[in-house]
Amino acid sequence: IRDIKRESNEFIFFSVAFLEGEKGFDTLIKAFAEKHSEFLKDIGQSLIVIVTAVIFAVILGKHVFLNANIPSASMENTIMTGDKLIANRLYYNKHDPARGDIVIFNAPDTGEEYIKRVIGLPGEKVEIKDCKLYVDGKCLKEPYLKDEKWTNDNGPYTFNVPKGSYLLLGDNRNNSFDAREWKHTYVKRDAIKAKAGLRYYPFDRFGVVQ
Repeated sequence: IRDIKRESNEFIFFSVAFLEGEKGFDTLIKAFAEKHSEFLKDIGQSLIVIVTAVIFAVILGKHVFLNANIPSASMENTIMTGDKLIANRLYYNKHDPARGDIVIFNAPDTGEEYIKRVIGLPGEKVEIKDCKLYVDGKCLKEPYLKDEKWTNDNGPYTFNVPKGSYLLLGDNRNNSFDAREWKHTYVKRDAIKAKAGLRYYPFDRFGVVQ
């Protein structure tokens, strides 16, 4: 009964405002604002929080973090197809890429974003012989490989990494389109965009990738 009475009063108030014209509507708006001031205040505060959060998320996504959805098997079993990662865009502002880093970069042939592991550093000689990697003549241990023995593109290869560039390969050597096949073999320093950090999906594999 109270609700019906309240709605009836509001209807009468609106009708009077309509009959009085523009002046009546001004009165109606002021009365509505006074009656619902706390509600409007809450909406305003909520909008400020939402807009601030959106702006903050856009800034983080553009300048700090890179969200990556892995579409291929080239980094298995370290990173599986369908994994979702967060990569750090700022890391290489203060650090040079190191051997073993998993990086997101613009591929030298296409400019598309790829994810691979840093193998060869500027000025190094990297050789692949019978599924083994040698850096300046020393055999490199690779515990992250999906297969210790791989049959595709297993050598022999010799790479002389230029200054300011890096040699990148996938962990799944049997199924990775990488420096062994690229027309432009090496990735320049400024093409490396971010260091892979946290896997947040699937939840049962949540954690740092390395």
